[in-house]
Amino acid sequence: MIPKQLSAQLRNDSGSFLEERRSVIVLSLTAIGCMGLIALYQTGIIRRLPDLPLPMMDSDKVDASEEAYEKLSMPDAFLGLGSYAATMGLAAMGGKDRAQTGPWIPLALAGKASLDALQAAKLTYDQWARHKAFCLWCLIAAAATFATVPLVVGEAAEAARQLAKKM
Repeated sequence: MIPKQLSAQLRNDSGSFLEERRSVIVLSLTAIGCMGLIALYQTGIIRRLPDLPLPMMDSDKVDASEEAYEKLSMPDAFLGLGSYAATMGLAAMGGKDRAQTGPWIPLALAGKASLDALQAAKLTYDQWARHKAFCLWCLIAAAATFATVPLVVGEAAEAARQLAKKM
């Protein structure tokens, strides 16, 4: 597909799972906003994270923990930023007929969204199990991650059907 066609399809067309793909991008941007705020805190640019005035909420405690800095010698919000950017890239990649022309793309997106949801569930559980506290911004990002999964299933199923036809 030439770039002019791709531009027109992604911006103007509907159907063929484009609305779902756009929703995945919005959800990923929501999570990126949360990760960006956490990244500011984890690198000392801001001193406190805003929180809900509830006893179980303590974003600072969760995001300053040892676990938040143990992977690749960096704050984990930066890993989240990269991950959500990759999800958006997969959602934006290809034209509206990509389930037929590039079925690996929706399958890769579905696989990534599923793994991300498992990771988000684990991290949410760990917040309470390890710290007896939750990070509001992590919970919002996790909710966006969970909401992504049902949005990618339809296109992945269509891609799988297309692959099965070719075998």
